[in-house]
Amino acid sequence: MKRLASLAPVLLLGAGLLSGCGLQPLYSGGGSGAVATALTRIEVAPIEGKSGWLMANALSDRLAAGKTTPLYRLEVKLDDKISGLGVRADNSVARERRTLRARYQLVDLANGTVLLDATAGSDAGIDVVGSEYATIAAENTMLERLSGIVADQIVSRIALYDRRTAPKTP
Repeated sequence: MKRLASLAPVLLLGAGLLSGCGLQPLYSGGGSGAVATALTRIEVAPIEGKSGWLMANALSDRLAAGKTTPLYRLEVKLDDKISGLGVRADNSVARERRTLRARYQLVDLANGTVLLDATAGSDAGIDVVGSEYATIAAENTMLERLSGIVADQIVSRIALYDRRTAPKTP
């Protein structure tokens, strides 16, 4: 108990410093907040291929796209690669690495201006087993996961951009 009492001044000082740092929640106001509302105003342009279909769906789910008239378009180009890492004695691959990278641009539909041009990406390892079916299933599952991870990165970056560029209210 004495130990806790001796830490009280330090904890109070820490709380005071954090309250003055200016941190504010990105999604303040919940679903009706400024950032959440801005995210619903983004349409996702079609993206090529199976990985593009998965990415477009992941982005649309996170942005709640299509519920309002869009003001912006999100254009995404994907680079999806699988490379072998480990080699067995019979020269077959023992492990694969799947990498999904996205270059994306947020375009203002009113004038075609590119507001945000950035990249996001992630990778993961896959064990290659004796069953080709199991390996293909693992590759597909990993692509779904990576699409979700990269979509989260893109939406977070757009939300941060919106928060930083939104007009300040008194």
